[in-house]
Amino acid sequence: MQFQSTGRVAVLGGGSWATAIAKIVMHHEEHITWYMRRDDRIEDFKRLHHNPAYLTGLHFDTDRITFSSDINEVVKNNDTLIFVIPSPYVKSHLKKLKSNLREKMVVTAIKGIVPEESLTVSSYLEKMYNIPEEQVACIGGPSHAEEVALDRQCYLTVGCRSLENAQVVADLLTNKYIKTSISQDIEGIEYASVLKNVYAIAAGICHGLKLGDNFQAVLTSNALQEMRRFLDEVQPEDERYIEASAYMGDLLVTMYSNFSRNRTFGTMIGQGYSVKTAQLEMEMIAEGYYGTNCMKILNKKYHVSMPILDAVYNILYEKISPAVEIKILSDSFR
Repeated sequence: MQFQSTGRVAVLGGGSWATAIAKIVMHHEEHITWYMRRDDRIEDFKRLHHNPAYLTGLHFDTDRITFSSDINEVVKNNDTLIFVIPSPYVKSHLKKLKSNLREKMVVTAIKGIVPEESLTVSSYLEKMYNIPEEQVACIGGPSHAEEVALDRQCYLTVGCRSLENAQVVADLLTNKYIKTSISQDIEGIEYASVLKNVYAIAAGICHGLKLGDNFQAVLTSNALQEMRRFLDEVQPEDERYIEASAYMGDLLVTMYSNFSRNRTFGTMIGQGYSVKTAQLEMEMIAEGYYGTNCMKILNKKYHVSMPILDAVYNILYEKISPAVEIKILSDSFR
């Protein structure tokens, strides 16, 4: 059944991707609600007309935005909710929630897994908040916030078990520089978006070790094969085309782009930084760090051959030398 939107759209999150999503949505909506956790950040935004911490060159007409740090107020007063909260903090934000999500169209633009639950964000929302599966969607595809801010061409895929509702969300996002497609493979898109962050950390580690472009190409090829093995085991889908932008496209941009915070994080690890030092210096969340642990736990159930995931886990969590671990990994490549 198609979701009937009343045009009340909220963006939940205060980071760079949330800021880019808000920009995209405001091409269609005259007014949006924007949830941010910190009142001081909201006041600075109103005064400066831009996010004071992320994408600071992107200016907004704040008269068209209702800001709020009250998640219950935001959920109650809007019917389309776009969650862009980093995955490690999803549970802590939602713990405050008393408003009902069941009547809402809930969209996750979070490229991560809910820690401790080992669930994709869509599965977590459906399970914990009793939302009908056809009213939960995800946004995937190669989409660096920095390029959205510059109006550079971007291709997004909206996943939802209801293609009608996927199209409703896609229409909300489509504009002159955002092209959209729709898919029913919501879990596949979400798992792919988690894995590409793990593989981007691997690419960064190899860059930090100065292993060169030839090795990066082989790493990327093996990463795509590993992703395919996992998705085919966990979420078989006859219509899935692994070379599509939601899978391979997102993988490539995250592994190669200088905008990729996961690649940057991996590069620092490859150069000898500790995990803690790299995290402190970046001042941004590298979702792949948390995704690595979640995927490692999840794969204990499925037993898929995932040597790249295992190598990144050993480096980040077992403190194995990157040079030693990548040498072992490279021996498995063809």
